[in-house]
Amino acid sequence: MSSTPTRLFALSLACIALIGPLAVHAFLPVIPAIKAGLDLSDALAQLTFSISLFAMAFATLVYGSLSDRYGRRPVLLSGLALFLLGSFLSLFASSIGSLLLGRVLQAVGAGCGMTLVRAIARDAYGPDRLVKVLAYLTMFYTLGPMAAPVIAGLLVDHFGWRSVFVLSLVGGLLITAGAYLFIFETKPARAGARVAGIGLARGYFLLFSRLRFVAFVFQTAFSSAMFLVTAAAASFIMKDMLDRQASEYGLWFLLFPVGFFSGNFVSSRIGARAQTETMVLAGSLLSFLAGAIMCLLLAVGVLNPFVLFVSGFFITFAQGLAMPYGQAGAMGVEPQLAGTASGIAVCLQNLLGASATLIYGMLADGTVWPLIYTCGAASLMMLGFGLIPWWQRQSGQRQ
Repeated sequence: MSSTPTRLFALSLACIALIGPLAVHAFLPVIPAIKAGLDLSDALAQLTFSISLFAMAFATLVYGSLSDRYGRRPVLLSGLALFLLGSFLSLFASSIGSLLLGRVLQAVGAGCGMTLVRAIARDAYGPDRLVKVLAYLTMFYTLGPMAAPVIAGLLVDHFGWRSVFVLSLVGGLLITAGAYLFIFETKPARAGARVAGIGLARGYFLLFSRLRFVAFVFQTAFSSAMFLVTAAAASFIMKDMLDRQASEYGLWFLLFPVGFFSGNFVSSRIGARAQTETMVLAGSLLSFLAGAIMCLLLAVGVLNPFVLFVSGFFITFAQGLAMPYGQAGAMGVEPQLAGTASGIAVCLQNLLGASATLIYGMLADGTVWPLIYTCGAASLMMLGFGLIPWWQRQSGQRQ
């Protein structure tokens, strides 16, 4: 098998990134239908979704570390196999227990997606081209959250909720076939020996002892938290405070992925011509400014979809601008632990995003203030971590 990345290699790598949306975003229109079909309570119906987020978050840690030890390809194919098994069990689930088991396996399998895609991209294309490659991969990934809910909604309306798991199963089979045929092993053989000597716990300790790594992964995580809180709050505000239809929310919501896509496109054009620290700081400042303007307008009583979603466009644009550089920077701190670093980054994005939306839900009181508090706190943390790598570079520190 050739060790030179081909177009089919790149296409297969991009398609692997769609595993996550098949497990998460495609499930959103299914929740009400499953509630009725299996006669579930609201809490149990919501659990079928939230359990996948936490399962996927923790699975990313395992995939990253295992791939550093045993290679990217066998760990990737194992994860895809788990996704297929989970989709199959969910398709034929007849009770909440069997459905939850299927959803957990599906989510654990999907956890291999962006974690290993980033690590494989670094191996195959090298650190010099990594930012551009990650930006293109993330642009392709963005198509999943945009298309998956729409396709899944049409399937549910015409063929019932089980048809969405048919979509996941067929899509997963095609993605697995592409990975098996075109994704070769990219991890250098000597890297596995070095990682084996480090040990799992020591690997985590080594990464978290580096302030540069901590800054990059938490900047990315708090940036994701800003987006998720804004998106979740916008849904509530549009329905309960502005009395708008769900379809109108769906149309406005497109500004979020379009902003993220556009930010990644700009990053792909800039590539390695800009310093990593500068781009992360630029994205942090733009996101902070967009969040601050939104919170200020909401605080003085200016409440309309334009304020929520145009601000959200710039928040996600800034996220797309900084994220490829932050991801590349995190994986470059200890190159022999690139998979572990990627897993930690994806895990923190999911965990902080889920935690931020949970806190917003606990604070929700029918006003805009919970959004102001949670988005404001996340933006301050994001900016603080975004400043650290730039400050280190300016002061001559690289640790």
